[in-house]
Formats: sequence, structure tokens, C-alpha cells
Amino acid sequence: MLFQTTCLVDKPDLDAQIVAQKSAIAEIERELWAGGLNIALLETYQAAFRELEQLIASKGNDDRHSFVIVIPVADRPQHLKTCLDSVLELCRAFAYGGLRDGTYQKISVVIADDTRDADNIAQHQELARHFSQLGIATHHFGLSEQLALMDSLTKVEKSELSRVLGRTKRDAFSHKGQAIMRNIAYLKLSEVQDARRLIYTIDSDQEFKAKVSTAQGDWDVCAVNFFYYLDEIFSRTDALVLTGKVVGDPPVSPSVMAGNFLEDVIGFLREMATSGSHSPCQHHQTSSHSGGEASYHDMADLFGFKPASEAYQYRCTLAGTHTDADCFAHFASRLNSFFYGEHPTRISYYRHEDLFQSIQPARTVYAGNYIFRPEGLCYFIPFAPLRLRMSGPTLGRLIKSEIKGRFVSANLPMLHKRTVGDTGQSEFRPGIHAEIHAIELHDEFERQFYGDVMLFSIERLTAMGFPQHNVPAEVVAATLAAVQADMQQKYNAKHRVILDKLGLLQGMLHDPANWWNQSADHVVAVENFKKFVGNMTHNFGEDSPCYDLINSAANWEKWRAKLHEAVNRYPEDSRAWQKILSS
Repeated sequence: MLFQTTCLVDKPDLDAQIVAQKSAIAEIERELWAGGLNIALLETYQAAFRELEQLIASKGNDDRHSFVIVIPVADRPQHLKTCLDSVLELCRAFAYGGLRDGTYQKISVVIADDTRDADNIAQHQELARHFSQLGIATHHFGLSEQLALMDSLTKVEKSELSRVLGRTKRDAFSHKGQAIMRNIAYLKLSEVQDARRLIYTIDSDQEFKAKVSTAQGDWDVCAVNFFYYLDEIFSRTDALVLTGKVVGDPPVSPSVMAGNFLEDVIGFLREMATSGSHSPCQHHQTSSHSGGEASYHDMADLFGFKPASEAYQYRCTLAGTHTDADCFAHFASRLNSFFYGEHPTRISYYRHEDLFQSIQPARTVYAGNYIFRPEGLCYFIPFAPLRLRMSGPTLGRLIKSEIKGRFVSANLPMLHKRTVGDTGQSEFRPGIHAEIHAIELHDEFERQFYGDVMLFSIERLTAMGFPQHNVPAEVVAATLAAVQADMQQKYNAKHRVILDKLGLLQGMLHDPANWWNQSADHVVAVENFKKFVGNMTHNFGEDSPCYDLINSAANWEKWRAKLHEAVNRYPEDSRAWQKILSS
């Protein structure tokens, strides 16, 4: 048993010791982050929390919140294992809630499995068994259990909830999408009534770690006691829904990062062209950017952020003595990971600040990092069957319209890793198809564009009182049309910028005066650059299937009807959802 005491201590004495221990932790935390991460203090910091947990266990009657972590996953056993490893590491490092009979008492996991491949399902089931044995109670919520839950609904209930839970056929009940999968998981969680339980929904490609930029390189560290601080926030405030953010890879699609990444690649080649292939690598500067200003987004101004005005430097990850040519080759090998969601030049880093001072009213849900009280189950992921991107921000606008200041954000970002190992690719990602000759983004691009249309339409409609107050159908239609025209103009303007940058990049890459075109030593690296440019041209060039889709009048008519019905029926869907939860 982890927490044992050698003598009985009076409870008032324990109370004083707990207060003193919390004060000591606060002091260690200040020193840990003073001037950047002091890695030498990390174990001391973690140990101080474990000592606090011993004191709380000795006092007995621990009424702090428990957590159920919901992880939707589709064909991602490697991602899922890494995610669960981080849960276990967090529990071992800080011991929130204590360990009894080999199990952490206040932490459980639900794997909401949307997997199609039988072997991957088996691996996910084995991971649930394995981590349960290691002390994290992990439940595999698989397809058969999901179908049983759906079968428990009446025909009328299924019809009323079809725009929340979908109409997926029994023989094709996988790859439903994260939104439908989350909603089905929320319906399952509603079966358990526990006011002291917090529901923590994350993504399988995330970890409970902080990414920190140091002079020695980037470190991914278990340095934030997520559970402890979330309990503090929900105990000391009336917050109903809280969202964190992510560090590491951006939480957005390559569809809206192409312009600024091309700017960075052009900047990289300019620097390389003047340095010479044998020069010592000059790309190990410590990042001065936090990424908090959405610098990875081509249209950051849409979200109230100032767009970046200059290229970001690539930070080389090679160790040991090496040249610019080595850095050039390594960067080239990473370029195509961009199409799977990496952004090698605009990585976001954790910046420590006082947690309670970081709490502020929120408007965007990061679907892969948000926490809510059981009452928050009333907020399903909206418009789930449409499989739109930006569903989290859209949900955030709807939540904000109803509970205002009880919807908050705090500085508790999770580490986001879009790709696995050294492959440069994700295991499974809907909307991205790696064909023999090109990576196809048009499906994800289309869902991104119409996700933006939905998001900013909802933003305008909530300003009119939607969904609490009726907004006439003709006003909804006019709003959708106006936002679609606005988004189309912005996307097309960005397309023209991308075309100019693609032309500039190709000219620099193929310039015979540049050293990488003067030696056979660089053939592989140059070919990697060419492959990147080819994929960029295919997806964002003159003949882009992506822009054809969003400029097609016929395609807009199809989407207009879907969006219009979804918005008009949302209040009805919300009432049906409330009804099924209450029953």
C-alpha cells in the first residue's frame, strides 16, 4: 500500500501539515519555473505532491473530485498506448487520490472505440486490460457495447436523436467520427450519477505532458499536476465547463496552415543558400514563440489574433556536431509530415503562469482537452453527422451563449503529437488519403471550410439570442449565405498568396546556383523537397481539387441545405437530448 503512516496524528495537526505542504509546493513551483524549467527540481516537485497525498490519505475521507478520462479512438493503437502511458506516468508522479489495492482511486479511463480493423480493436482491448493491471481502471467501450446502448433506445428516441448520434448502420458502426463517438460515450456516462466526478475528454494523440523549449533542446516533461489543479478549480469556483489548449503540434488542419508554412520553408532555404553546405548548423536557437497567438493559422485574424508578419525559423533537432547540409537533409525528411498535421517551424510551447490568474471566460472548446461537471453532459457535440471540423469552437460558442462566465479556460495545455515515432505519419486520420503519387487533402479541406462557415454562422446567430430564442429560418439562411461568401473570399485570397509562395519556393529550390543542386550528396534531400512541393501543388496549386470544391455552386447548394437543416433543428435536438438524459 502506497500511503502508510507510522503513528497516529491528530486531525487538526494534519490540517496544519497539509496547509504547510501546499505552501511548500507553491514555493517549489515558483523555483521550478523561474527563468524557464529547472529540470533538477522536477523530482522534488513531484515528490512534494506525493507527500501531500500521504497526508490527505492519513486524514481520511478524501472528498475531492474523481476523474473519468474519455478517449475516442479509431485505429490508433500506438497513439493510444502513448496516451495511456502518460496517464500512468502522471498518476505515478503525483499520486492524485492515492493508490489502494493496486489501483489509483480517483482516476479511470473509458476508451470509446470507433475502430474498424479487427486487429486494432484487439490491441485496444489488450491496452485496457494492461493498464487496468497497472493501476488505471480502464474500460474498453467497444462496438458491441455501443450497439447495445443504441438498441436500448426506442425507435422514436433514435429518430429524435439522429442528428446527435447519427444513423449509422449496424454493419458499418465504425469510423463514425469523433463527434458521434463522443456523443455516444456521453450517453453511456450519463448512466452513472456522481456529483463529485469530473468528465475529462481528450484525444488519443495527446499526452499529459508539457513541451518546453530549452537551450538543450525541446523537452516533453510530466511537470503539471493536472488532476490536482482541476480539482482545485472546480472546488473553488462555480465553473461548469473548462477547456485547456494544446502544445506541440497545432490543433488545426494543414488546410489552414499552408501559407505560413510555405513562408517558413522559403525563409529556411534563403538562410541555407547564404550559409554554405559545410558551415556548422546555425538552427539550434531557443524558440521565442509560445504559439499562444495561433501563429500556425493562416487566418489567425478570424479569431482575434494578429497574423505573424515574418517567417519562423526552423529549430534543428539533430544532436552532436553536424553541418547545415545535415540540417537541410533532416528538415527535408520532415517536410511531408506537414500533411499529417505537424508544423515543424511553429510548434507551441508551455509557458508557466499562476493557474488561477490564467482562468478567464472562454469561447472555444478544445475537444481534445476539456473537462466538465456531470451537468455538462447536456452539451453534446453539435451537428455531429456532418463531420465538420471546428466542432469544438462551435460547441464553445453555444455553451458560452448559455452559461456565460461558467465556461472558462485555464493554462492546462496537453501535449499534442499528430504523428507516431519516426514515420512522419499518423496511424489513422479521417480526411487524409496517402495515395501512391500524392497526399489527398480535399476531404479534410472541404470539412474545414464548411466547419468555418458553421462556426462563424453560429457566432453571429448566438449574438441574436440563438438557441435560447427563436431565430427565423430566413435569418438563419441569410446568415449562412453571408458567412459562406465571406469565407470563400478569405480562402480564395489566401489561395492567391499560396500560389505566389509556391512559385517563389520552386524557383529557389531549382536554382542551379544553390549548393544543394551542385552535388550528388544532396539528391535525396532535394527529392524530399520536390515531393513536398508536389503535394503542395496538388492540394493548393492552380488546379487544386480543394478550391474547386469550395468554389462549386452546386456543392454549396448541397452543403447549404445540410447546414440550414442542422441549425434550424438544433433546439429540437437539444430538447431530445435533455429528455433522454433525464430518463
